[in-house]
Amino acid sequence: MLFSIIRNNKKLATKRNPAFDTNRFAKFLIYFMVAYWAAFLLFMGVILPAAFEEISPAMEPYHLLNQGLIYILLADFVLRFTLQPPMSSELKPYLLLPVKKNKLINIFLLQNGLSGYNFFWFFFFIPFAFLTIVKFYGFGGLCLYSIGIWLLIVMNSYWHALCKMLYNEHQVLIVVPILFYACCGWAEFWLPHRVSTFTMNLGEGFMQGNVSCFLLIILVILFLFWLNGTLQLHFLFDELAKVRDTKLNHVSEYKFLDRYGLVGEYMRLELKLYMRNKTAKKQFISAFIVMLLFSCAMAFSDIYDGAAWSSYISIYTFCVLGIMTLGQVMCFEGNYIDGLMSRKESIYTLLRAKYYINCLFVLIPFFVMLAPVVRHKMNLLAPISYSFFTVGFIFALLLQLAVYNTRTMPLNATIMQSNKTNTSIQMIITLLAFTLPFVFDMIFTQIAGRNTTSIIECAIGILFVITHRFWLKNIYKRLMKRKYQNMEGFRATR
Repeated sequence: MLFSIIRNNKKLATKRNPAFDTNRFAKFLIYFMVAYWAAFLLFMGVILPAAFEEISPAMEPYHLLNQGLIYILLADFVLRFTLQPPMSSELKPYLLLPVKKNKLINIFLLQNGLSGYNFFWFFFFIPFAFLTIVKFYGFGGLCLYSIGIWLLIVMNSYWHALCKMLYNEHQVLIVVPILFYACCGWAEFWLPHRVSTFTMNLGEGFMQGNVSCFLLIILVILFLFWLNGTLQLHFLFDELAKVRDTKLNHVSEYKFLDRYGLVGEYMRLELKLYMRNKTAKKQFISAFIVMLLFSCAMAFSDIYDGAAWSSYISIYTFCVLGIMTLGQVMCFEGNYIDGLMSRKESIYTLLRAKYYINCLFVLIPFFVMLAPVVRHKMNLLAPISYSFFTVGFIFALLLQLAVYNTRTMPLNATIMQSNKTNTSIQMIITLLAFTLPFVFDMIFTQIAGRNTTSIIECAIGILFVITHRFWLKNIYKRLMKRKYQNMEGFRATR
């Protein structure tokens, strides 16, 4: 009874959200992306069997897929960690009801396991299994394998819920999943393929109906279910009985920025925004994790050695932090926009400070991408050209959103809650900021070669950097023409 009530409440909450009716473009884009990824997974499930047969004729395609199950589970974990909100945020509205807390937590955990998202990967696995498994194990083997994969995805969902809960309690606990996957990587690459051999045998056991394989995963699921419920209840009571900490902490004032005058003051404000506020801080950390994962995958794996993959990963690594920060430019400032508008040209100074800080942030992906350079997967000119192209062309495109963003973003909302402030213009410009550089890079690489393309990207980026005051001034003037319209939007969405 309570299970169905909470399920209906979630559906009603989605329908009654003001953004559900007002932002039709966002709804269309969400449905389109779901359909796109479903079609993409279906396509990959159809073409990969033939590709695997060419790669390794001595092995069956399902053996190769089962060897890579850990990578699929890692991708699923990263997607969940980035997109799904923590369970604690869904629990809070029900805490005052006369319902036992442990019963409430168990229901939310049960809903997590039965979520429709856990079936999404079937768009890939079922066509792949139909083409490779049915001829050996029949439709019974296909059904058993599908059940086993579903159990693995459910296990992964509870593992994600545990890591997300620990991360929200203490951000330093992000090291838990990092250490776990680092240990898996060590066991795979420094020992004789222990992880891939285990997952291959596990998948084979699913197809053969081996009870011990199913029992092993079910026991892990039950353990994670119990551990999630126990820790969630503990953290919940801690939060309800929490006493406000009045201890004074030393906070850096970034004294080195004093020499830059008013621009330095706004740069200090920007740094404090990212260091002190939950939403901005989590965006920064999430972007850094994505950078690290992509650069390591490119440096230590042969999967992404192709020109297209190399270009895609490199551009995404350099773009992701800027898209997360500048894609919502002025949205955080909507909380105190009246104070910013009270001083002459303070917005122009703020835009300059944002640009300079994000230019400094580009040093992070630059150093991260040195790993593929050291491994001789790319030359040094490539990350240099991507750096200049990012701080030049891409940042100039993203900062245009300062004119059109009119929705205030809460400083301490979750990333999923913050995404509700997105508008159609914001989504289009953000999409262009990622796709245009990739298309440009691929076309010119085919026409002129990799080194010539890198030189052209460097030249374009340097040109935008040299002229940054002119186009920032243009953005400022256009923003001032819409000043009252934007201020009204920021006030209405606080």
